[in-house]
Amino acid sequence: MTRYLLGPIGADASDAIIERIEAGFEKNGFGFWAVDYVGVAPLIGMVGISYPGFTAHFTPCVEIGWRLARRYWRQGLASEAARAALAFGFNELGLSEIVAFTAALNEPSQGLMRHLGMRRDPKDDFAMPMVPEGHPLRPHRLFRLANPSIHEDG
Repeated sequence: MTRYLLGPIGADASDAIIERIEAGFEKNGFGFWAVDYVGVAPLIGMVGISYPGFTAHFTPCVEIGWRLARRYWRQGLASEAARAALAFGFNELGLSEIVAFTAALNEPSQGLMRHLGMRRDPKDDFAMPMVPEGHPLRPHRLFRLANPSIHEDG
């Protein structure tokens, strides 16, 4: 799950992430959901929507993101959960757009973004401020998806 992240994190950092997710649910009514694979594994990762924790040319915005254990990639699980998160954001929250971003090296995640109908404009690419200068994961690609019902209605 950490191949395209800065590396594994310890228990304290993991607890801090969980606290931020819970605080986001309390404040905003949305966040990242735990994903289980019924009958197979109780926790395989997380998928959901949230406000990014940094400032960039495209913020404020709502992002969709996912992290699944590698052995569960390419089984349609991330796609299914991501579609549920997008539907929640568009249909329940009435968001006009949801974005996704990932390291330029992370082709699997970009493939899922395209599969979900998200579009990339290279001029939106950016340097992730939370990744050190010169690190291979610093260059990021931004994908966008407009709410289809707002787009259809004009």
